[in-house]
Amino acid sequence: MLATDLKTHLTTTRDAVDRALDEFLPKQKTPPVTIHKAMRYSLFAGGKRLRPILCLAACEAICGNDKPAMPLACAVELIHTYSLVHDDLPCMDDDDLRRGRPTCHMVFGEGIAVLTGDALLTQAFEVAAQTKPSKTFTSAEMLLELARASGSLWLIAGQVMDVEAEGKPINAEQLRAIHERKTAALLGVSVRLGAMAGGATKEQMTAMAKFGYCIGLAFQIIDDILDVTATEEQMGKSVRADAEHDKATYPKILGLEKSRAEAKRLTDEALAALKIFDKKANRLREIASCMLARTN
Repeated sequence: MLATDLKTHLTTTRDAVDRALDEFLPKQKTPPVTIHKAMRYSLFAGGKRLRPILCLAACEAICGNDKPAMPLACAVELIHTYSLVHDDLPCMDDDDLRRGRPTCHMVFGEGIAVLTGDALLTQAFEVAAQTKPSKTFTSAEMLLELARASGSLWLIAGQVMDVEAEGKPINAEQLRAIHERKTAALLGVSVRLGAMAGGATKEQMTAMAKFGYCIGLAFQIIDDILDVTATEEQMGKSVRADAEHDKATYPKILGLEKSRAEAKRLTDEALAALKIFDKKANRLREIASCMLARTN
């Protein structure tokens, strides 16, 4: 069960991110209405906003204020949502449920769903471009960091590797390579971008990068576990989907207990990376522990 303080913080921060996203996006009645309605339908479907929360917490850990990172926090959520819209398509994972309600293509059709993902991705960089430089990083450097993590070497690479691995025997090392890109890339860059917006030093960036990488991998392992052990009601999306698509997962390769142990090990490594920070990084520590214990 979440500590009251952390639960309040997560709710408050999620609401702040939602208000900012609402301001950054074209209004629903802006022509062409269909695309803006679909973008908002997908974006405001009740997500946890974990990536923007991590981005803002990293910024606050560096400079004591999360406001400089808000455009970047919103940008990573836009990219995350675009990836979900495309992942859910019949040609990809073919999911009918996302965050407890019908997926974008089920409501608006496949063509509009493809365009919705395209629009969210493009909007992300319009939003990110509004980030002001920090004392150690230019706005262009932050945009470059986001673009690299979202491109064909990282996020897209992971998706490609995941598609190509369906129905094929792969080992734990190959699975890790997929998850490093498909999931950990965006979670990791969320942390790095927050630190950059806060004006992190080289030493601080190294620590934040390690933290983000480890919790990104741990998050995906827990996701794999929950796909096997949780209910559809808990997850707000289809479960057992990995098995149906014959996807390689940590439980499939390592078993449940070894998968849980690996997630714990990675979380411990993430927490160890924060040792150079004082209590300003406590929020990141709490979030990492919460991610390990999550049930949805």
